[in-house]
Amino acid sequence: MLFSSSKGKASARIALVIAPLILVSSATGCLRGRPSDKPPLHIVQNMDSQEKYKPQGKTVTGEPTMRTPPTGTVARGRLHENTIYYTGKTSDGELVKRSPVEYTRATLERGQQRYNIYCSPCHGRVGDGQGIVVKRGLVPPPSFHIDRLRDIEDGSIFDVITNGLRNMPSYRHAIPVDDRWAIVAYFRALQRSQNARIDDMPVSIQGDIK
Repeated sequence: MLFSSSKGKASARIALVIAPLILVSSATGCLRGRPSDKPPLHIVQNMDSQEKYKPQGKTVTGEPTMRTPPTGTVARGRLHENTIYYTGKTSDGELVKRSPVEYTRATLERGQQRYNIYCSPCHGRVGDGQGIVVKRGLVPPPSFHIDRLRDIEDGSIFDVITNGLRNMPSYRHAIPVDDRWAIVAYFRALQRSQNARIDDMPVSIQGDIK
């Protein structure tokens, strides 16, 4: 019984010593990350204080640290040698009559998808200029089915998508070049759908159309 009592007292003394240490350690952990006027400890300082030039800075002789690229340098992804494909215009600045991208089923389906996302809110699903935001007060854009727009060049449609026109913003950064031409193809499909003639139908079904 005496031995047991002595062991219990020893355990109690150890607990009294350890408990404050745990409390101090916990409190210190909670204080980490708080603002301090003391600089952090830098064991290896050469990574923070190394000799280097920074962007928009100057050299020791006062020259800009950012050098002018050599003549003829082109940024990666900016080598737009195919002028018609990237601008919808010839090298002389003339708008191309016909898209340089072939109208395939895949192109039309892609154009429909992109058109419904980016264009239909204003222009409507059928290109009549009665999109959902127009019904809520936006000035309506012209219908795709007027004579002026049925006769317009493919390059002009591409140019407007790229650079915007009047109330329409530029979609240069939102819609990649391939998708812009796909939208042009679907633009033409919408025009055809709303202005179709009997001669546009397959001969096999023309007799069934009244």
